[in-house]
Amino acid sequence: MVSLIPNLLTLLRIASCPVLVLLLDARNYEAALLVFFAAGLTDGLDGLVAKRFNCVTYVGAILDPMADKLLITCAYVMLAIMGDIPFYLLVIVIFRDVVIIGGYTVMLIVMEGKVPIQPIYWSKLNTFLQISLVVFVLLEHSGWLSLGYVMNLLILGVIVTTVVSGTLYVWIWGFKRELVHERNY
Repeated sequence: MVSLIPNLLTLLRIASCPVLVLLLDARNYEAALLVFFAAGLTDGLDGLVAKRFNCVTYVGAILDPMADKLLITCAYVMLAIMGDIPFYLLVIVIFRDVVIIGGYTVMLIVMEGKVPIQPIYWSKLNTFLQISLVVFVLLEHSGWLSLGYVMNLLILGVIVTTVVSGTLYVWIWGFKRELVHERNY
């Protein structure tokens, strides 16, 4: 029974996405912040339970990052539509994700399903900054904080880490793989 908990928590995080979108559409930033925070808790909890009780599954390994990406993407799309974050930031973030997902899919085909999923440091930093930006935007619009220049620094941090991590993934999966492939012939 415990083995089902991590995947159920991940599914709960996925189910929170439309709720987050509707709350943001209604400009209910306080409730959106609570939903976003609760979804973040499920992310930490599902990993903790999966590792603690040794119930990591293949489905969970795929669903968990998808749930994270879906939640962040929903938040970014809505915040950009509402003018709370710059639209160009949304374009940069989405473009990187499309490149990474497309590159990973190609590598799965080329390497016949033997592509390890290992996030790099820059990607983890990027995810942290993306989440931080959402939280700070929601906090500011809830009236709990006034961040001013901190928001601009976060936006710059998201841009830099998005570009650097996206470029590194292309290098690791593309060019580096090609160099290894050429040496073997």
